[in-house]
Amino acid sequence: MGSKKKNRQLNHAATEPVAASGGQPWILIGGVLAFAAVTGLVLTVSSGDNTSSTLPESDLALTTPSNGEAAAAEPDQPTRLAPPPAPENRTPVPAADAVMPPLPLVPNMVPRAPEVIRDAYTFAAQRPDVLEYVPCFCGCETAGHKRNADCFVASRNTDGSVREWDTHGMACTICIDVARDAMQLRASGASTDDIRSAVDNKYAAYPRQTPTPAPPSN
Repeated sequence: MGSKKKNRQLNHAATEPVAASGGQPWILIGGVLAFAAVTGLVLTVSSGDNTSSTLPESDLALTTPSNGEAAAAEPDQPTRLAPPPAPENRTPVPAADAVMPPLPLVPNMVPRAPEVIRDAYTFAAQRPDVLEYVPCFCGCETAGHKRNADCFVASRNTDGSVREWDTHGMACTICIDVARDAMQLRASGASTDDIRSAVDNKYAAYPRQTPTPAPPSN
């Protein structure tokens, strides 16, 4: 009898829930959950940092443009004032009765009245001491022009008379208008220095300008 009673007690103890003895498994489970929560928070913060440091290049370019991009946005500008030529390099003023070649004809490209164009060519031929120190603003520096006179005269003889015309001025409103302005100012008694200053001021808003030398001081 004593042996059977002892066996029944042992079997009853084996079927008791483990959780009833002290609650230690719940503490362990809570610790595991807390550790998992902290680990997840660390991973989230780390992932956010990596995302912010690997923005697409296009987004970075919009917010922080490089110095190279800022410099590229600025168009190249020609030199606006070259030093005056030495006396030996100045074009001599031809005689008033110097023979000129016939004016070139450019059909269907004449932007001003024929007499206005003729007067501009004649003034360029006779007054290199004026138009060789007046810039042009039409962008013709890309063709090698250095002054408004180059828009009308391609080459001269040693005495300053015209050997060959340039047809560029025949079809360019800006070239003709600059020459006409200079001609009218000269007729009013303005000096070459004053003409240069007046033309520079009038056309200052134009983005292009030939690298025209300054008028001689004497």
